[in-house]
Amino acid sequence: MNGSNVLKGMVAGFVATIVLSALMVMKSMMGLMPQLDVITMLAKMMGGLSPAVGGIAHFMIGSIVWGGLFAWLNPHLPGQAHWLKGIIFGTGAWLLMMIAVMPMAGAGLFGTNLGMMAPVMTLILHVIFGAVLGGVYGAERPESANLLQSAHR
Repeated sequence: MNGSNVLKGMVAGFVATIVLSALMVMKSMMGLMPQLDVITMLAKMMGGLSPAVGGIAHFMIGSIVWGGLFAWLNPHLPGQAHWLKGIIFGTGAWLLMMIAVMPMAGAGLFGTNLGMMAPVMTLILHVIFGAVLGGVYGAERPESANLLQSAHR
């Protein structure tokens, strides 16, 4: 794993998190699913801290955790196009959120305590996040795993 690729993944994760956050703000402004507020949910999971702390956590998770993990997993994800790999990755992140984070936040498995639109809305957002993550990462021209392996021989 190349450190510069991880950094590129984190930059891509930051950009994708900005896009995701803008969509979440627009969703709230339109009055769509006000009960699905990931920032407040994160803040409550961290002990009822302010939404600002939840927002910082949201950006750290999207940038550092998901961005870095995407860079690490990218060579192993199916497909050639980075944006498609991003969608696959984003769908996996959504599944993890649905079976681990949502129940821990008290929203139930797949967030069904928030209504049946919660899993659909979050899947759409994660697919968009993944497409942006992969697209930006690909535009940053990450070093190929093949080049890295041949350099270490």
